[in-house]
Amino acid sequence: MVIDTWIRSVFDSLYDGILIIGKDENVKYVNASYTRITGVKEEDIVGRKLREVRHGARLPNVLLTRKPIVGALREENGIDYIVNMSPILSKGEVVGAISIVSTIDDALDLSQTLNRYQSKIAKLEGRIKAIQRARYSMDDMVTADPKSRELKKLLLRISKKDTTILLTGESGTGKEMAAQAIHNASDRAGGPFIAVNCASFGGNLLESELFGYEEGSFTGARKDGKLGLFEAADGGTIFLDEIAEIGAEVQAKLLRTLQEKTVRRIGGIREISVDVRVVAATNKDLEAMVSSGTFREDLFYRLSVFPVMLPPLRERREDIIPLAEVFLQQHKNDLKSDISLGDDARKMLLSYRWPGNIRELRNSIEFAVNMMENDIIAGRNLPVRIQASVEDDFKAESLSEMVRKFEREEIMKHLDLHGHSLEGKKKVAEILGISLASLYSKIK
Repeated sequence: MVIDTWIRSVFDSLYDGILIIGKDENVKYVNASYTRITGVKEEDIVGRKLREVRHGARLPNVLLTRKPIVGALREENGIDYIVNMSPILSKGEVVGAISIVSTIDDALDLSQTLNRYQSKIAKLEGRIKAIQRARYSMDDMVTADPKSRELKKLLLRISKKDTTILLTGESGTGKEMAAQAIHNASDRAGGPFIAVNCASFGGNLLESELFGYEEGSFTGARKDGKLGLFEAADGGTIFLDEIAEIGAEVQAKLLRTLQEKTVRRIGGIREISVDVRVVAATNKDLEAMVSSGTFREDLFYRLSVFPVMLPPLRERREDIIPLAEVFLQQHKNDLKSDISLGDDARKMLLSYRWPGNIRELRNSIEFAVNMMENDIIAGRNLPVRIQASVEDDFKAESLSEMVRKFEREEIMKHLDLHGHSLEGKKKVAEILGISLASLYSKIK
């Protein structure tokens, strides 16, 4: 067996020790690393029978058995090392055998390195599993009201673009559902969807969550650093809810990320490219905050490339009962019961102004389900605030009717006195300080 020059150059470059014998058990080659690890010099072993120099050598057995030996332990001159042995075959015949030698320290270093990488992989897998997927699609949006139908058309149109969106509207109007629906209708639907409530992180915590940090970047930092949510959302969508709550420092970093499409971890020097669509949301007046100096003007314009206002529930009343039925269906499934809304409950739901919007409606239906005596939700099963509001409206209407009746009666008394002719009516209108048209309106 002859080792050509090119293969010899490769073996000479290896960090692991290499020893090769021919089928006559004579040593054909050792590299410098073999000498470094075992202390055996090339001139003392090459050309000689292996067992003459290396007593107890097992490589000749590999020639006979044609089977490799993996992980054999040896010790020499106080050095522990591991040997992997394998036959060398040519056209199905054994023409020699090779030993690959590594020190125990090298193996331990490799094992520790592998463990570190496995730990990082496990953490990354954990983060990936924790990444949210958008549950809601455009089909989940209730659009019985004309305003809702127009909103859905708008969201469908903009979802196909890759522009930044700012969702505004009162609390509880369904901004996160809209964000999820946008993501699922976009080309990014197969990527991650990560929702971040910016108000739930205090101080610099939001910065480390969004952008991540390097190892040892601050007291209490994880030893191996942390992946930021922008990196985790790469290829997908990040939903920044309550965007008005972020501080000045995070505003500056967020602006840079939107402009450059990169993030820099806390304590890091490297810019990391990210491909993320941003959908932000707020129930506050960002323009007023810009005027007061509490929100950056340049960031506002970056976020509001395409602003979308979600109308409050009181302005889309045709959605109230369909939404209530959707929430009711969830309880039907849980209770395995055919629950329905009574007529008086429907009237109350339609009459109420819903300051808490869809969220309040969902909670009110859950309350009513727990309060109902049978499978029909009556008005008395709804929260007291809804019942009281409807009663107040009724009282106000009754008072208005009473005033109208009183006015009509007073006008009729004056007409009886001054006559029901046109001249008499003009005289009464003048006495009462109203126009003739108002007088006609009040006596209808």
